[in-house]
Amino acid sequence: MSAHAFATQGQSYCPFMPVFGAPQVMFERGSGTELWDTDGKRYLDFLCGIAVTSLGHANPAVSAAICRQADTLLHVSNFFSNPAATRAAVQLTSLLGDATGHEGQVFFCNSGAEANEAALKLARKFGGRGRHAVVSAFGSFHGRTLAALAATGQPAKHEPFQPMPDGFRHVPFNDLAALEAAIDPTVAAVLLEPVQGEGGVVPADPPYLRDVRAMCDERGLLLILDEVQTGCARTGTWFGFQHAGVVPDVVTLAKAMGNGFPVGAVWAKREVAAVFQPGDHGSTYSGTAIATAAVSAVIDEMQRIDAPRLARERGAELSAALRSVPGVVEVRGAGLLLAVELADGIDAKSVYLAALDRGLVTNAVTGTALRLAPPLTVSSAEIAEAVAILTAVLQELRP
Repeated sequence: MSAHAFATQGQSYCPFMPVFGAPQVMFERGSGTELWDTDGKRYLDFLCGIAVTSLGHANPAVSAAICRQADTLLHVSNFFSNPAATRAAVQLTSLLGDATGHEGQVFFCNSGAEANEAALKLARKFGGRGRHAVVSAFGSFHGRTLAALAATGQPAKHEPFQPMPDGFRHVPFNDLAALEAAIDPTVAAVLLEPVQGEGGVVPADPPYLRDVRAMCDERGLLLILDEVQTGCARTGTWFGFQHAGVVPDVVTLAKAMGNGFPVGAVWAKREVAAVFQPGDHGSTYSGTAIATAAVSAVIDEMQRIDAPRLARERGAELSAALRSVPGVVEVRGAGLLLAVELADGIDAKSVYLAALDRGLVTNAVTGTALRLAPPLTVSSAEIAEAVAILTAVLQELRP
């Protein structure tokens, strides 16, 4: 069945709510960096489901772990524990302990939005009644659920759902003075991304993050870092905050943590996590065995292949190649989370569609920039092939 066939059966019927728009392609299988559609056409996936399949499609280690767990135990209530969740929690807290120098505790959930919702509730409980506000940045993206959307610094996304929950304010990204001016006694936390993914792949300046950390320390605020897109080695370190040498109080994760299996997590320093008591938060699927088996397999495999090193090396290779392409005026980002800023007069959506037609999956993250986030396992030959496709497309579309 083609991508549009189901939408045209019965004239205009489509079984899906129209929140994503009409699909451009229907994919049916993948392997590594490659995808194939229902007509058998091959594509290079340089988007990874938006930084999700960082170990590539159908990764054998992750697939095997999910299959083994499916034959053993999928789920039990959180009234009980299970070995898969316990192992994944120990692994994740160990990684974050190494990165921060602090003991912490983790709560598993189903997505990045849920992880941010949990972090926002934790901040409110930490601050106490009357000290509940959270300051985040314009251009940020923290999820589609209502509180996560309110924290998202993109006012156009708020408009259809007004009135938004209160307690959220936004300031320009990388502007310490603006952030300081927004702090008053009602503020409990600052929420930032080390790299604004949906905002155009815009990195936080390391001195800015360090100054924000110092300001939070001075004022007794939590620093929450949203690592949903940047975490799990994507930027060349295990976590994006490591580039700045800062230590967050709370970290949210999802996407690559399951390599395609839906799972998220919020980690907090032990003394911060302790403000949550039984009944304060929960989820039916928190720490479900099948999802956490995927998490453990992802961590094991990323450690085995030294995923941060691969992201640094392949990211440098891809960045250098892209900078030599006529029509590219800037390459920004970190590791293998990159944006290609295009020359004046070139529409990013047109480039995305033309590249897709030639077999390269990217996305137009802004009107003038493409986002590239290939698997960390991408090969040099696949990088060369992708850059050749973009070169041909830009040669065709340049005014």
